Amino acid sequence: MDQQQKPDFDVISVGAGFAGLALIHHLREAGLSIRVFDRASDIGGTWTWNRYPGAMTDSESYYYCLMFSKELLQEWSWTQRYPDWKETLAYMHFVADRCDMWPHIQLNTEIVAADYQKEKANWKVTTAGGESFTCKYFISSMGMISHPVIPDIKGKDSFKGPIFHSARWPEDLDYKGKRVGIIGAGATTVQLVPAIAADAAEVTVFHRTPNYILPAMQKPMTPEWEKEIKDNYDEIVAMCRNHGFGMAFGTANGRMAMETSAEERERIFEENWTGSFRWVFETFDDLLGSPEANRWASEFIIRKMRERINEPEIADILVPKADDYPLFAKRPPLDHDYLEAFNRDNVHVVDIKIREPLAEITETGIRTTKDHYEFDIIVLATGFQAYTGALEAFPIRGESGISLKEKWKDESQSIMGVCIADYPNLFTITGPQAPFANLPTSIGQNAVWIANCIKKMETEGYDVFKPRKEAEEQWSATVADIHVQTLMNSGDEVNSWMMGANLGDKKPRVLIYFGGANNYYDALDQSAEQGYPELEFEKLSAPNLDSGIAENNAKPHI
Repeated sequence: MDQQQKPDFDVISVGAGFAGLALIHHLREAGLSIRVFDRASDIGGTWTWNRYPGAMTDSESYYYCLMFSKELLQEWSWTQRYPDWKETLAYMHFVADRCDMWPHIQLNTEIVAADYQKEKANWKVTTAGGESFTCKYFISSMGMISHPVIPDIKGKDSFKGPIFHSARWPEDLDYKGKRVGIIGAGATTVQLVPAIAADAAEVTVFHRTPNYILPAMQKPMTPEWEKEIKDNYDEIVAMCRNHGFGMAFGTANGRMAMETSAEERERIFEENWTGSFRWVFETFDDLLGSPEANRWASEFIIRKMRERINEPEIADILVPKADDYPLFAKRPPLDHDYLEAFNRDNVHVVDIKIREPLAEITETGIRTTKDHYEFDIIVLATGFQAYTGALEAFPIRGESGISLKEKWKDESQSIMGVCIADYPNLFTITGPQAPFANLPTSIGQNAVWIANCIKKMETEGYDVFKPRKEAEEQWSATVADIHVQTLMNSGDEVNSWMMGANLGDKKPRVLIYFGGANNYYDALDQSAEQGYPELEFEKLSAPNLDSGIAENNAKPHI
């Protein structure tokens, strides 16, 4: 390889959210040139696109953040327990500003193709504007829930008013005094309904599957609480790293619901009903492992939900039954007075699963098998193609020329969610078969693994790594074996987006490693310590290019 064949960048990544920022930090520190592309007009990833009223995190602010710098953790101040999208986006701007990341980011640039060029051992990346760039390493930092699912509903193009996916909320939309129809009843709707109910004339939710809903119990960040957090950040970071869902939660210290009396169990459930997902992890250690313990937890939540809804008929639609599916077989949303919103005269729910299935969208509204509902605005809160959607949205072609979409037609396999057989020098952050966990924690762990792998290649003079097919098959088998032992393996009635069951063109598949995020992080560390045995490293016959790693004279960054 001569100097004329040197790629434009050592690394190209797509996606300027948490993952893109983490990569800039770790790879720039390694002396590599990196360009992060994003088709949005701002950084932020999820928090650039999801700007609907009420949009906020379900993880608490102080650990829903990047943790590569102790200085940044001390400098930034959160205003509340769960930040809304504006505060999260402001935080990401703070990180990009403070760490001088903007020179490495190119916005308003959509990537439409990525092709591995075997003869050059690099990737060619093409933009919607017709430009092309080359890189040695191509990385997806596009996020696991970034590609919206638009349902194929008859007549959806005939509606005369605004109709859009919730992740594409129009900036200038005025819903005050308007009739709003919402199709979908997942986490987005749970946040959206109470936020717009006070100003909209009417809000009607077209509801299919009831969710177990846990309370968020929002509260402001006080000086005392902030001091406690910042005085203990080392411990908080360690808790996230060693927790099964990557969160700063404690455990029940071996306390089992199956070994506790009904009266004491009820007391512990009630005492810990203080908001967030920590209720599941800090009450008993067997709620996600024992079907009977899980049912007790489900029944407690059901009682709590029904207490907040005035009309029993509405509660029958909104609240699951303990026999429907186990708690956490579907991701439970956190709510901010969602259930209470249905006590308002202007908020309605339509059961489209049993009572009156959706028939079509008309020029003026939504028709079910029983009635016609007129609206000024229709919101498609219909979720995302999890884990694989963004990776399949444009052709990413590997060594054989097959796109990821073609490869994953029947099964979405990977190596730990970070590498894919037949795709040399390609990394994915939180790709399929990674754990479902607090995303900034997993992103940080993936970015470190990727950066260290690249450092190994650059310092040892390797040009190419090829993910081993047998390693992919072994990881996929491990993920599948764990899956059948969990509550997610509960039959078709779960219908969870976490298995791709919300997609009409694909059969459900195992998309998530359910063996515990902490054990997954251990697997990443073990892989790095053993020299990345999942990968086959190669040197080309021609002399390698000078490594950017050896040329790094840039000033140090946080």
